Parts: sequence; structure tokens; C-alpha cells
Amino acid sequence: MEKKKEYNYFDGFVELSNYSLQSAKMLHDIVTNYTNVEIPEKIVEMHNIEHAADIAKHDMMNRLMKEFLPPIEREDIISLAQKIDNVTDAIEDVLIRLDIYNVQSIRSETAKFTELIVRCCESMDQALKEFKNFKKSTTLQTKIIEMNRLEEDGDELYTNAVRFLYQTSKDPIELMVWTEIIQRLEKCCDACEDVADDIETVVMKNS
Repeated sequence: MEKKKEYNYFDGFVELSNYSLQSAKMLHDIVTNYTNVEIPEKIVEMHNIEHAADIAKHDMMNRLMKEFLPPIEREDIISLAQKIDNVTDAIEDVLIRLDIYNVQSIRSETAKFTELIVRCCESMDQALKEFKNFKKSTTLQTKIIEMNRLEEDGDELYTNAVRFLYQTSKDPIELMVWTEIIQRLEKCCDACEDVADDIETVVMKNS
């Protein structure tokens, strides 16, 4: 009988990260080439990515339940998988807000934010690819620091975007809608930093 292939949790983390990166690139493309009438179709596409990510995460959890000796502590696997999934969810939430608030046009600073989110997800993906070597890696810490730096860029971009919003608009509906959307954009960067924190925790536990 053929031996069952062993599940690789580190590859599983990278797979989850790939879904986040796909979502980020899709959101940036939507914002850059914004057409309100296409949003319902794009939401379906985005949800398909998010659903595939959920299936991959559930598969990891099912395998973990049967795992005798996982490569890192179970609670760390569970936490990290959830944190990566939170990134994909946060990105989808931005698109959902564009739809439910019936946003007709995109503010100029939005594309800067979605571009940064793509960079955050690329940085997260690179860190997770290196994560399998965490016990002897000479580059993982640098990648974690870069993820933290990008989140700080997100904080600065958030402050500037909100300030500019209130300097240029007096419409209460527009202020309410875009304050919420900008907060959701910033949350995507925060979610990536949460992943960096989990990776660093595992490294510290095993050093």
C-alpha cells in the first residue's frame, strides 16, 4: 500500500499566504481601474479566493487534529493559520464596504493604500517561505522587521489619508463612508503585522 504523503505545515502557511496576496493584488486592480457596476462580479471573485483559503485552513486544522508530533506547537499552528486567514478576510472586507456604501468613485489616496497592502502581503509571503528554516535562518528576522516597517508606513498613510479627507470634504455621508473604508484599509496592514508577531513568537520559543 502506498504510504500517505506527510503534510507540510510550512508549505500550508505559504499556501494561505498566497491567497492573501491574490486578494491584495485583486483589490489594488479594482481600485486602480474602478468601475462601480463591476463590483458585484468582483465580490464573487474575491469571495471565491477567500473560500478557497478557508478550505485550505480547515484542511490544515483537520490534519493537525490527527498529528502525533507537529513541527511547532499546536497552538502556534492554529494561531498563525488564523492570523494569515485574517489578512484575506480584511482585504475582502474593504471590497464589501465599497459595495454596501455604493461608492461611485475612488479617492485619489486609496490606490496608494492598496499598493502598500500588496507590498505587505508580498513581504508576508517571503517571510513565510523562509519560516521553514526558522531554526537556522539568517534572513528571517530581517523579513519580520520589514513587515513591521510596512505596517508603520500604513499607520502614516492612514493618518495622512484621514487628515486629507477632513480637509477636503464637508459632506457627512462621504466623511462617514471614507473614514470607515480607510480604517478597513489600515486594518489589512495591521493583520499582516499580526502574522509577523506570530512568526517571531515561534522563533523566540524555539531559540
